[in-house]
Amino acid sequence: MQENYLYEYAVIRLVPKVEREEFINIGIILFSKQARFIKMLYVLPEEKLCWFAHDLDKEMLEATLQSFEKICKGEEEGGAIASLEIPERFRWLTAVRSSCLQTSRPHPGFSTDLELTLARLFKELVL
Repeated sequence: MQENYLYEYAVIRLVPKVEREEFINIGIILFSKQARFIKMLYVLPEEKLCWFAHDLDKEMLEATLQSFEKICKGEEEGGAIASLEIPERFRWLTAVRSSCLQTSRPHPGFSTDLELTLARLFKELVL
């Protein structure tokens, strides 16, 4: 029988103009302390970016998202945050920010297949 893992996820949001509080869901971060799992998926949908963020620096946004990914993976290029334990990395990635890249509050759930759950949440909440 497969183990049922408690997980938390947060939606990654692009907030092109912070003062307007409009956003586009562009990714998901999913974390499970019990399974020692943290992973993110993201996409930069060109059509939606044109609607909200036509003057956005896409290269800088992509670089920031890649930094988030390096932190998730615990890669040395992710800096000091990437060397933290998985729960601390998730908390740092989902901390409240007033920048153009933000996350939702974390939401909990249970899953026997975290990869499948990540893909499902990505499809439902981002795509």
